Amino acid sequence: MHCPFCRSTDTRVLDSRVADDGSAIRRRRSCPACEKRFTTVEQMQLTVVKRSGACEPFTREKAISGVRKACKGRPVDEDDLARLGQTVEDSLRGEGWAEVPAHEIGLAILGPLRALDEVAYLRFASVYRAFESAEDFETEIAVLRMERSAPTPQPTG
Repeated sequence: MHCPFCRSTDTRVLDSRVADDGSAIRRRRSCPACEKRFTTVEQMQLTVVKRSGACEPFTREKAISGVRKACKGRPVDEDDLARLGQTVEDSLRGEGWAEVPAHEIGLAILGPLRALDEVAYLRFASVYRAFESAEDFETEIAVLRMERSAPTPQPTG
């Protein structure tokens, strides 16, 4: 670990703590060369396993690039896409994935995208699930309508 102040490679860990959600470790460090202190955060690297078997690091931007195409012309802004990307990443980390199949990323996108914009959801789902006919769209639209009309459970007191 290089000191961010003097670039010395000899730093000491003074304190280590698990982050609130358990997905990262926060370390307080000291540099003996310049005597300054700094904090580092270590987080598990999510790895995407592609259909070909190749592995690459998960990047939120790549995950939402296809979603951005599906949202073209829709009332969805970059902040909405950033929140969706964060939700997807949090979901994957929350499920304990270290190496996540690319297919699972698409599945993790579908739910939050449906809540964000149904038209963008249909566009994304049509590519992701390889819709082949108008009937595929009709079936998915029927599911959306059914879910929308289903009564929401009321909390019992």
